[in-house]
Amino acid sequence: MEVSSKSNDERESIHKTITDIPLFGRWSSRTAFYFAAVGSAVGFGNVWRFPILVYEYGGGAFFIPYALALIFVGIPILVLEIAFGQYYETGDVNVFGGIHRRLRGIGVSSIACGYMLVTYYSMLLSWVCNAFFDTFGEKNFWAQEQVTGSQAKAYFYNEIIGMSTLGDDLRPTRLVGKNVGYSFLTWTIIYLCVAFGLKWTGQITYFTMGLPVVLLFVFLGRALSLPGSHEGVELYIHDSNWEVFSTKPDVWSKATSQVFFSLGITFGIMTAYDSHCKRSEPVFMNSIVIALSDGLYSFVAGFAVFATLGHLAFIENLESIEQLEYASFGLLFGSWPVTLGTLPGGEHWIHLLFVMLFLLGIDSAFSFVEGFLTVLADTKLFHGVSRKKSSFVLAFGAFLLSLMYATDAGLIFLDTIDYYINFVMLLVGGFECFGAGWVYGIEKQIENLGAAIVFTHITAYFGAVIVACGLWFGLSNADDALWAGFVGLVGFYVLGMTVVALLMHLRMRKQRGRWTWGSIIYELLFRNIADLKSDLSQVVGYLPFAWTLLVKYFIPPVILILFGLACNAENADGTKVFGHYEGYVTLPYQVLGILCVAFTGFLFLSSLIVPQVYSPLQRPGGEKARSVHAEPEKIADVKKVDSVDESADDSNQSEPATPSESVFQALETENATVEAA
Repeated sequence: MEVSSKSNDERESIHKTITDIPLFGRWSSRTAFYFAAVGSAVGFGNVWRFPILVYEYGGGAFFIPYALALIFVGIPILVLEIAFGQYYETGDVNVFGGIHRRLRGIGVSSIACGYMLVTYYSMLLSWVCNAFFDTFGEKNFWAQEQVTGSQAKAYFYNEIIGMSTLGDDLRPTRLVGKNVGYSFLTWTIIYLCVAFGLKWTGQITYFTMGLPVVLLFVFLGRALSLPGSHEGVELYIHDSNWEVFSTKPDVWSKATSQVFFSLGITFGIMTAYDSHCKRSEPVFMNSIVIALSDGLYSFVAGFAVFATLGHLAFIENLESIEQLEYASFGLLFGSWPVTLGTLPGGEHWIHLLFVMLFLLGIDSAFSFVEGFLTVLADTKLFHGVSRKKSSFVLAFGAFLLSLMYATDAGLIFLDTIDYYINFVMLLVGGFECFGAGWVYGIEKQIENLGAAIVFTHITAYFGAVIVACGLWFGLSNADDALWAGFVGLVGFYVLGMTVVALLMHLRMRKQRGRWTWGSIIYELLFRNIADLKSDLSQVVGYLPFAWTLLVKYFIPPVILILFGLACNAENADGTKVFGHYEGYVTLPYQVLGILCVAFTGFLFLSSLIVPQVYSPLQRPGGEKARSVHAEPEKIADVKKVDSVDESADDSNQSEPATPSESVFQALETENATVEAA
C-alpha cells in the first residue's frame, strides 16, 4: 500500500510536468499574445472596409447591425475558437477532429478560407509597397498641387495597379512586372516573420501593431484640426439613413461578414494563436479584450477617414462629401493621400500613411500563414517537417497563387474574390458552431436517447430554418414570402418536434424509471452544451452559459438566414448579385468566386461522408485533448514524443522544445511499478 500511495504522488508530479510543457512553444507573456491577436484582427478592413460600409449602409444606422453582430455572433465565435485552441492545444483541423473525426473538414475549410484570402490580401500589401516607393520618385503624384481625389484614384488604378491596358471586357492581358516584384518582396517578409518560430513572431508584433496605433492617433489629431473636418464627422456618426434596413436588407450579412473579417475569425488564426497560450489563461476576458480593441480601432479609424474626407471636400469647394469619388480603393490610395499631400511636409505624411498601411496589413497576412503552420505541425502527414520548410512551401505557393492579382486585372480579381469570401466566412462560422453546439457529445446523447431522437431533433431545427429561407427568398411577392416563411418555419418545427416527443414517450416507456419529461428534455436540449461548458471551464476558466446557448441555438440559424440574404441581394438592374457581382464577366471572375464557395462546402461535406480522407491530418498520437483532468497514462497516449537536442544553440531553436522521451519513460516505468506492486 505504501508503494502504491507513493506512486500516485509521483504520477501526479509527472502529470503536472507533462501538462506544463508546451507542444509548440508559449507566448512570452499575455501582452505578447494580445499584440499578436489584435495585430491579426486589425488590418485593412478597419481603415478601408469599415468606413466605406458605414457610408454605403446608412451612416450611423450601420452601427446597429454591426454592434449586434459583434455581440451576438462575432464574440461568441471568437470565444469558441480561442477556447478550443487553448483546450486542445492544436490547430483547427485537430480541434474539430477532436470533437468528432467527421468534423476535420471544418478545420480544413477554415484554413482554406484563410489561405484564399491571404493570396489577395498580400497583393494589397504589394500595391502599398509600390505606392510607397513611387512617392520617392522625381514626381510624387499625390503631393502635387491641384491634384484631386479622382485624379489620384485614376493614377493608382492606371500606374500602380496597371489597369490602363485592360479592354472593355476587363479580362487580364498581362502581368505587371513591378507588382510581381513587390509581391515577391511581400512574401519574403511574411516568410521571415513566421519561419523562425513563435518567439520571433511575438517580438515582431510589438512593432507591427504598436506603431500603427500611434500613427492612427497622429492622423486623427491632424485630421480633426483641418477645415471642413466636422462635416465629415457628422456624416460618419450623425447622419443616419434608417431606410437602409428595408431598402438594403443585406446590411445584416454585410455587417456580420465585416465582424468576421475584422476579428480574424473563421480563418483558423485565433485557434492557432491561442494554442500557444497557457491552458489556464482566462479565455473569456482575452476574447473581450481582443474584440473591444479591434472595434475601437475601427471606430477611431472612421473618425480619421471621414474627417480627412471632409477637409478634401472643403479644399475642392464641393457642396457635400458625397460628391467625392472615394469608394473602395479610392479612399486609401486616392482621397486620403491627396489630403495629406496638401499639409505642410505633405510628402512625409504620405510616407507615414503607406508605412502605417503596410504595418497594419503585414501582421494580419502572416497570421493567416501561422494558422496553416500550426495545423501542419500537428499532423501525422507533416510531423517532423521543419517549420522553415513548411513556411517556405506555404509562402511560395501563395506567391504563385497571388500572381493573378498582379495582372492588369488584379483589382477585378481581388474585388470579386473578396465579395465571395463573405459567403465562405459565413459557411465556416456556421460549420464551427454546428460542430461545437450540436456534435460535441453527440455519441453520449445517442447512447442515452437513441439516434432517432437526436437526429430528428436536428432535422426539425435546421429543416425549419431551411424551409423558411426557401420561402422568404424564393417567392417573388415580398409580403407573401414573409408570412409563408414564418408559417413554414413554425409548421415544420412543430411537426418535427411532435415526432421527437412521440419518440421520447416510447423511450420513456422502454426505460421506465430512468426518465422524467424534464430530465429527457434537458438531456436532448442542454446536456451536451452543459458538458461543453463544464469541460472547457475546468481548463480555460469562466464561460457564461449564455455563450453555449448562442453557439447552439442562435448563431447557426442566423447564419443560414444571413447567407440567404446575401444570396438574394440585387444589383441596380434587378439581377442577383451572387453570380453577377458588379457585372463582371462570368469567366473567369464569377466562376472563380463561386468555385471558392463550392470548394469550402465540398471540404466540409467530404469530411462528413468520407472521414478517412482526412485521416493523415490527425495528430500523431491521436485526437484526444490534453486535458489536465485526464489520467496520466491517457495523456501519454496523445503526446507527441520528440527528442530534444540540448546542444543546439538557442538562436537556432525556433520554438521551445517539446517533451523528451525520458519524461514518458519515467511515467511508463512508474506505471509498471504500480502494476507489479
